Amino acid sequence: MDQLEGFIVEAKSQTYAGGGGSILAALPGEHEHAYARGAWSYRDRYVGGVDFCGEEVVRQHQAPVWAMVYYGTILRPAELDGATAGRVIKAALTALYEEGRLLGGWTAEVDGWHYQDTSSGDVSRFTGEERISLAGEACYRLWYAGGLTRE
Repeated sequence: MDQLEGFIVEAKSQTYAGGGGSILAALPGEHEHAYARGAWSYRDRYVGGVDFCGEEVVRQHQAPVWAMVYYGTILRPAELDGATAGRVIKAALTALYEEGRLLGGWTAEVDGWHYQDTSSGDVSRFTGEERISLAGEACYRLWYAGGLTRE
């Protein structure tokens, strides 16, 4: 489990949150990031932008071993746009990953925005929510769930 969680944190820090790993998506309207090291590989594929839905999959020796799905939305577009939300999320997640952590119990203040991530469970099975708020009002929410996969 520790190797898996460590690889997930590494892969996430090298792709969306770190601004890297972008690859040509298979279909129009999709966005995709990939990372690999040794026997491990990671893919993050999503559709949309301001409102979006996606899936992350980790494989070991080509076999899927872990996955997560997510849906995010801007709740108050007059206060928060997609570019600002992305900047806040990347800054907050980069700080989380620098601590070697994957799951919730995380808050960050970024340029006046309050970022909060809460989750239950562990890398093997979890659910969670990410929020960005301004003056106590939620402006963005993302819900996620995932865990180990098996045939």
